[in-house]
Amino acid sequence: MLERLKQIEARYEELQRLLADPEVIRDPAKLRQYGQESAELEGLVAASRRHRQIEQELVSTRQLLSQESSPELRELAREEIARLETQLEAMREELRRLLISEGPHDRKNVILEIRAGTGGLEAALFAADLYRMYSRYAERRGWKAELLSYSQTGIGGFKEVITLVKGRGVYSRLKYERGVHRVQRVPATEASGRIHTSTATVAVLPEADEVEVRINPEEVKMEFYRASGPGGQNVQKTSSAVRLTHLPTGMVITCQDERSQLQNRLRAFTILRARLHAMEEEKRQAQLEQARRSQVGSGERSEKIRTYNFPQNRVTEHRMNLTLHRLGDILDGDLDELIEGLVAQDQSAQLQGMRA
Repeated sequence: MLERLKQIEARYEELQRLLADPEVIRDPAKLRQYGQESAELEGLVAASRRHRQIEQELVSTRQLLSQESSPELRELAREEIARLETQLEAMREELRRLLISEGPHDRKNVILEIRAGTGGLEAALFAADLYRMYSRYAERRGWKAELLSYSQTGIGGFKEVITLVKGRGVYSRLKYERGVHRVQRVPATEASGRIHTSTATVAVLPEADEVEVRINPEEVKMEFYRASGPGGQNVQKTSSAVRLTHLPTGMVITCQDERSQLQNRLRAFTILRARLHAMEEEKRQAQLEQARRSQVGSGERSEKIRTYNFPQNRVTEHRMNLTLHRLGDILDGDLDELIEGLVAQDQSAQLQGMRA
């Protein structure tokens, strides 16, 4: 914990230097980014410095006790030591709480990517169910969900759907949703009534701004074409759909909307920045491919974080070994009990790690 606090203080001091740099002052985007990061660290740094001050006072008082011969002064020193030790332990608990209260991306908006996994058309229908579930959850929390890109099947399912979710604390809650979600139910097309198992994968990427991820225009191939699907005649007549290919990584992003080519291009770059940012984060951990797989898995049935069982009206959260018998409510966006349980479990594990 102390090593982490040193790193945070060093970063805070670096931010103060950056905020005084004339070059940064002339760049509103950088000034806003560094100012926000500095404000987020300020309380933690103040607590860390107070913790260090109490430690120093405790060392000084113990030295005084060892050197003092007067019984009265020795008793006063012992009382002061007891008081400082109590303060120090309380401050350590406060620091642990502050350290886990917010991750580096917790205040960010989210790029939510849902993809059909194992199970064919039934998996695509389940991906659509998850999309509606998260859309309803966003509504309940007062967030805004903006559809960025999608690939539909002919029966109302999604092969892939990508949404930008904006609001207060979006990433802090939705980050627990990444992984493989499994559904068990009888498909409408199943004449014998046999239960099928299908999956969909969910990826949760923090939205990255232009300051965090700078994209070289020469490394992006941009193509325009006529959109397909719903949207009226104008969609069919104009080349409003956009396909971006990021040449260094081979990433391909497509966006089509009934409104305009410019909006589609902006949306495509939003998705590309988020994916590149996620890739850079994983590189820094030296586990790029492994980290990506750990987030979304391969879509196999065995790699599940949660199971939605329709015949038994139950949802099982495997990470907490928790089962709730109110499937309809959860698919209608009532996710707070599940997510708050995962938040509490995560914070408990972090606290245990700090005390170890």
